[in-house]
Amino acid sequence: MNTPSISPSIYIRLSIMMFLQFFIWGGFFVTMGSYLLNLFQGEENINLIIGQSYATHNWAAIIAPLFVGLVADRFMNAERVNGICHLVGGGLLWYASTITEPGAFIWAMFFYFLFYMPTLALVNAISFSNIAVPEKTFPAIRVWGTVGWIVAGFVVAQTVLGLIDLPLLHLLSGQENVASTAIPMKMCAIVSLVYGIYSFTLPPAPPEAKGQPLDFKKIMGFDAISLLRKPSFAVFAASSFLVCIPLAFYYARTNDFIAAMRFGDQSAAFMTIGQISEVVFMLLVPFFLLRFGVKWMLLIGMLAWTLRYVLFATFPESAAMLLFGVALHGICYDFFFVTGQLYTDRVAPRKIRASAQALIGLLTYGAGMLVGNYVLGWWGDSISLDGSTREGWSEGAMAFWMMPAIFALVVAVLFAIAFRDSKVDEKVAEDAAADEP
Repeated sequence: MNTPSISPSIYIRLSIMMFLQFFIWGGFFVTMGSYLLNLFQGEENINLIIGQSYATHNWAAIIAPLFVGLVADRFMNAERVNGICHLVGGGLLWYASTITEPGAFIWAMFFYFLFYMPTLALVNAISFSNIAVPEKTFPAIRVWGTVGWIVAGFVVAQTVLGLIDLPLLHLLSGQENVASTAIPMKMCAIVSLVYGIYSFTLPPAPPEAKGQPLDFKKIMGFDAISLLRKPSFAVFAASSFLVCIPLAFYYARTNDFIAAMRFGDQSAAFMTIGQISEVVFMLLVPFFLLRFGVKWMLLIGMLAWTLRYVLFATFPESAAMLLFGVALHGICYDFFFVTGQLYTDRVAPRKIRASAQALIGLLTYGAGMLVGNYVLGWWGDSISLDGSTREGWSEGAMAFWMMPAIFALVVAVLFAIAFRDSKVDEKVAEDAAADEP
């Protein structure tokens, strides 16, 4: 792998960091819905409990930039803050795995994510502090995070896409189907503790804003609000927020859905097809940007969400259609989020580019998915969805998945009508062409 302007030692150390960072998240987050269905079976408002549990990471994502701005940017090396966060987080995650009361579990996960979500920015800061040409080198490091998420799915499912057995957790725990137990959370808690210690050995990333006055508006991305005066960016920002509401349905409920309908305890392995697709389409983004332009890339990403949910709603018993819906994740994520990041980078003046990216992050993975997780919980209980059984999903799939499908389609139509920014479209396409080999 070509990694210019970086020593092999630093590349390996940063790659291990990324692998562990996303192994932890992917190792328990994907199957947490299945675990909660099993743990709180028979509880009233079970769908709301699941939605609220997933919403904890969105609340933490909103708070995380302030934490990073206060501590890691001003007082302490990023790798040390990262280590502390994962050591404390590992303890909190283990504690959460022992809880059997819904309210206490939700609060425990909220406090866990308060320590985990800031580390998503910290690992980027650690990387950027130790590589000379980030735009060329960082993707080769960041891809190991996706690999970590994929490997975690295989470990929890105890198989590699049903082709190769990987009974590590079975040998350690003696249990067959570990995905719906607390074992993935305990595994990730242990990995978090190991990773926390490892973080103190990472290359140093000194605080870049040490001695500078605290600017709350800049940290939260609020100084980029002036960009909303541009009609095209306002439409993009509003669409980004709105389309992340149906996106939450995928992250919170797809695993227990496909587990009940077709794949059982191997579902976590098949969910990794989404990440594999993400890697493939990430490499193809420059190619498609050159040919489609920004507007069509964003629109195709939105329509892919609609198609995915329609497939889930209308073909819940078809393994091929379920896997196709999961595989659409590459288009859903890369065409919208990656293209959106490029668009934001081009439309924002240089001095507020970081703030503009922070603002979009706040609107999407913060506010948008936060609302979405509460909506999916409310909607699941409103239609009396029983997500713990095949029969329950067979009866409820159409109603549950068509709601986010229609929502995403409406957002896509409004975006198609309202978004106009041909100049930036041409600029991003030119840059994509320049990046092609």
